[in-house]
Amino acid sequence: MYDIIYIGGGLNYAGAIVAAKNGKKVALIEKDMNQLGGVCLHKGCIPSKMFLHYSNVVYESKNEILKGSLQLDMNTLFEKKDALLKSVTKVLQKQCSHIELIEGEGKVVAPHKVNVNGETLEAEYIVMGTGSHHFVPDGIELNEKDIISSDGVLNLKELPKKVAIYGVGAIGLEMASFFATAGVEVTLINRKEGLLPKAHASISLAVRTQLEKLGVILLENHPIIKAKSTQKGVHITFEDGKSIYMPMLLVATGRKPNVDVAACEDIVVERGIKTDAFFETTLAQHYAIGDCNGKLQLAHAARAQALNVTQQILGNDPRALNLEHVVKFIHTLPMSYAEVGKTKGQLEKEGIACKESLVTLNQFTYSVYNHAGKGLMVSYVDEEGFILGAEILAPNAEELIAMVAMSLAGEMDKEQAKRTILAHPTFSEALERTFYKL
Repeated sequence: MYDIIYIGGGLNYAGAIVAAKNGKKVALIEKDMNQLGGVCLHKGCIPSKMFLHYSNVVYESKNEILKGSLQLDMNTLFEKKDALLKSVTKVLQKQCSHIELIEGEGKVVAPHKVNVNGETLEAEYIVMGTGSHHFVPDGIELNEKDIISSDGVLNLKELPKKVAIYGVGAIGLEMASFFATAGVEVTLINRKEGLLPKAHASISLAVRTQLEKLGVILLENHPIIKAKSTQKGVHITFEDGKSIYMPMLLVATGRKPNVDVAACEDIVVERGIKTDAFFETTLAQHYAIGDCNGKLQLAHAARAQALNVTQQILGNDPRALNLEHVVKFIHTLPMSYAEVGKTKGQLEKEGIACKESLVTLNQFTYSVYNHAGKGLMVSYVDEEGFILGAEILAPNAEELIAMVAMSLAGEMDKEQAKRTILAHPTFSEALERTFYKL
């Protein structure tokens, strides 16, 4: 009998390590121990940001001040990516040395009972963190050769001359940036109209302008009903009956929670595995963290949830996490988008009275040589002056937004924020300016 069984070796490992260090008897079940660390490490944020880093170097090299031209060596990038991931995985395996690691597919089949490899294990507490999987619409024949998911991008050893990307969420926008800055002709297909519908309208427009400047062709209101690999290329058929051929199609239409782990009728599954504010399922002492609970598909959110649950089990009475205060970002190039707290779209939808302060980055000389002329920052406060949130479109926005995240955690108001004096010349001073104007 274990104290805790963690199912899923993604960010669940962070909770398992803490529990083991606190004297708990812990087992961690993962279906492929070579994937310890999860999608983020092996097929998501870590390798994709590595790819984006190097494609941005290519983009920067196209400045007229620099002579010559660069191109990505995808074979070398693939090898370096693999070497990095293997190295990090070994570090994780070492960190988990005090945990019983079990390779297999675990399922909760009854209260406190987990089936894995034909054996039934028991634990006082069970934490499910089984992640999510690609959603592929009907009619699209994914083959990871010329009709690929984001996993396929990370295995490319040669760039295509052209690529179509279906989906304008985080993965679609980031991969459009990657391919376009690397010199690939990109057609970005949107089944609806508009980009970043929850963001401030000025940011949505600026993101569109940035993509167009990179040469990305936007096809809006073009739902794909069929995509099939042929000798002429990928044949893509749209809802209006028109069709095109492309050398490659990347399907980036979102992810769905992995909920098969919950094979016990006491655990309710809705959009994901249903949980309360403390990530406890409808069965007491059974928890679901990360993508599988359908709340937030972000690695740092999953890690925070795993640690929060573990602290509950250890009896440390942690506060409930405010998931609105989790930083969200999309690593587009050369400017990325980040938000925390309330966005313009959320404030309008919820009818919350607020005051906004918008500062454009073209007021700052720093923007001229950082491809940030169309960038902007927006801060929001409520009627009493307390900070509600912010949105940023700037180089490294995901780093800049950290100040606002800390302001929210500290429940700061605009007067306190105005006392902050930030460095010049940086983009952070634009954020300082938004608070000053409130």
